[in-house]
Amino acid sequence: MSSPHLPNEVFPITKKSGSTLAARLRDLDTAELGRILAARPDAASAPEPRCVGELADRLQRPASVALALPRLALPHLQVAEALAALAPASRDVLGSFLDAADGERARAFEAALEGLADRALVWPDGNGLLRMSAPLRQAWDTPLGLDAPLAQLLASTNSDELGRMLAALGVKPSRNNKQERLAALIDHHSDPERVVALVAKAPAAARKLLERQASRAPERSGLILFGAAPSSTGPGERWALERGLLIRDRHRYGPARMPAEVALALRGPDWHAPFTPVPPVPRSVPVSASRIGQEAAAASMVFAGHAASALRVCATAPPARLKAGGVGARELSRIGKAAQCDEIVVRLALETASAAGLLARDGDRVAATDAYDTWAEEEPADQLAVLLRAWWTLPLTPGGSRDEDGKALPALAGRPPCGGCVLARQGLLTAASQLPPGEGAADPGELGPPIGWHRPLADELPQDTAPFATLIREAELLGALALGALSPIGAALLTDDARALADACRRLLPAASGTARFGSDLTAVVAGTPSTALGTLLDSAADRETSGAASVWRFSPGSVRRALDAGLTYEGLTAELAAVAVEPLPQPLSYLIHDTARGHGRVRVVSATCVIHGEEPALLAELAAHRKLAQLGLRQVAPTVLICRTPPDKTLAALRSAGYAPVSEKPDGSVRIERAQRPRAAGPVPSPRRPAGRSRPRGTEIGTPDARSAADLSALAARLLAAPQDIPEPDPWDGRPYASDTEEIIAGYARDLSFTDVRQLAHAVDGGAAITIEYVATSGNTTVRTLSRLDLDPPYLHAWCHLRDDERLFTISRIHGVMPA
Repeated sequence: MSSPHLPNEVFPITKKSGSTLAARLRDLDTAELGRILAARPDAASAPEPRCVGELADRLQRPASVALALPRLALPHLQVAEALAALAPASRDVLGSFLDAADGERARAFEAALEGLADRALVWPDGNGLLRMSAPLRQAWDTPLGLDAPLAQLLASTNSDELGRMLAALGVKPSRNNKQERLAALIDHHSDPERVVALVAKAPAAARKLLERQASRAPERSGLILFGAAPSSTGPGERWALERGLLIRDRHRYGPARMPAEVALALRGPDWHAPFTPVPPVPRSVPVSASRIGQEAAAASMVFAGHAASALRVCATAPPARLKAGGVGARELSRIGKAAQCDEIVVRLALETASAAGLLARDGDRVAATDAYDTWAEEEPADQLAVLLRAWWTLPLTPGGSRDEDGKALPALAGRPPCGGCVLARQGLLTAASQLPPGEGAADPGELGPPIGWHRPLADELPQDTAPFATLIREAELLGALALGALSPIGAALLTDDARALADACRRLLPAASGTARFGSDLTAVVAGTPSTALGTLLDSAADRETSGAASVWRFSPGSVRRALDAGLTYEGLTAELAAVAVEPLPQPLSYLIHDTARGHGRVRVVSATCVIHGEEPALLAELAAHRKLAQLGLRQVAPTVLICRTPPDKTLAALRSAGYAPVSEKPDGSVRIERAQRPRAAGPVPSPRRPAGRSRPRGTEIGTPDARSAADLSALAARLLAAPQDIPEPDPWDGRPYASDTEEIIAGYARDLSFTDVRQLAHAVDGGAAITIEYVATSGNTTVRTLSRLDLDPPYLHAWCHLRDDERLFTISRIHGVMPA
């Protein structure tokens, strides 16, 4: 019977459907199946599924379900958890259990159930009961704090024990066998009124124990017993155990367990599973679109200038990495001081630049890449768009500077990817987009609680004193949030449209400024964001004092001398500054440059590998002019002194070969006595094996599913419905060959893989694509690895492991699962 609150078009049951997902998919039309493929793109990734059975197998993979869960809002997860506690259950029962039988709560319940159906996580069977994907059910050990049902807890109990429980309850089964006794006990405990009446007559100790245990989640025991379970129980617990209100697991240590039927009965008829149909609503104030644009433009302009300055510092003087990895507080402070910005801005600039490929690890330092040089020549709007796109997909929160213990965290430390951080950004901008038009949050911090509603699996930083305070601060610095409302930049990020994001940045940020105004107080002021050429020139000849909407530099003898040391002359520096000046250079600046240049270079320092000196100027002049000694790089700096670019031992050998008799001196001027050395060869070190790998095809990225249009997905849905429901697995002995030799080889070694997984792994090997595997190490630990550059060498698989960031050797038989990268 269909629910009056849930239209049949959400779960059409006009056809008799089975309880399996494959049978359910077979009953859908092309549009409905297309919606599922659009909501679960990983299931349609290459190689395409060939039939509905293979598609259902992919949709029910634990890894595939894990990809779908983060996109669900809080009502979806609450409905799924309630169904996990009751499954299978009818829609009416589930709606009543969530207190969503009518009104707005019923409509929200319908929408949540429809969202789960569109993702093939929940579906109805032919009996009107709702079924759910097994991996989704396993997401909760104890849904709603409820333990397993009575039938599961009593599965290993013998008939005599069931008989004693029924005798204590005063219930007589129709027959004295285990099945009838178990059915009678389940029937009794499934009636809440009888359970409540029974507990009301219980001793006080037993009643308090049962009421306390019904209101809390069960404790799990982990130690397996090899013998009888301990029998030491209190009088209250013994009374409950005798009547089946508590069940003790005879094979494990731990407290007695309460069946789900008993716990729900004791919670009472007024208890309902939590269901939050609407998100928390922050206090709002009127704010115009023009003010939002102005505030966003100001914030994004300041960040763009600070980021360009911070990265220019890194390109000029690459920051050193800590031994443990990352850029420490001292280097961050140095960069912030040079760029005139706060630490959070430096962290944000470095992390986004690294994700965008502008910075990379170079030995013990972090240096700029060739991509930085191209980025530095672009307009500020285009520079900001690059950093914003990197921030939107960054698997961490750059502003996180403290761990759970309050210890400082380095930047660019290579922390494990945090998918919850990406979800938090999505939830923040989604929450801001839900505000009424023309209004913004009175306090931007109040946007934190709605994030937990839109993205319940979002991760919060331990350093935050308010929900997602650091993330909200980042969004304001970048201009994605302005005056508590979603800015044009934030709206473009939320749609994940790169072109719209670039257009929004160009509308908000002006072009870079190529001129400066020089003052008689030896300052230079640039309005807006300075161009790369102007910023480089002023940084070379002056010290930056402030940056932001306007940047200020100050000239000093030391800064001018720095420009002269870089190769500029008085005339060249004056000409370059005059070329970017709005007005003629002030006289004090010209005098400063002239006076500094006049004393520049009066004392010179030259580097030399060794020095040759003697008492005869004619002999030293002869050595300097000797043609056979030209390769030594001799230069006469005084009548009796020559400097040489060649190491002392080679210089001595060359002079003696030319017929001279030089001696070597110690640093104190005494003659060095030469003795014969006894060199010994070191043991050879074999080079490691490096298997030949395949390069990744251009345009593919790890962790990104195949981009597919709605037409492609609709065509795939039609092909799947037209194909047989199941395709038999290959069997060369029975005349059904594999699609490729790679499939046959992998299937011969990977005995624990399904044919779908074998086919997907073979496709990755042949196509040079990345793949994610579930791998069981020799220690017995199960890990999930993303691999690329696959090279099949039976019984092994050589690949680049992205978890270890190194080449690794994998045994094919230990691969227990495969999914797209």
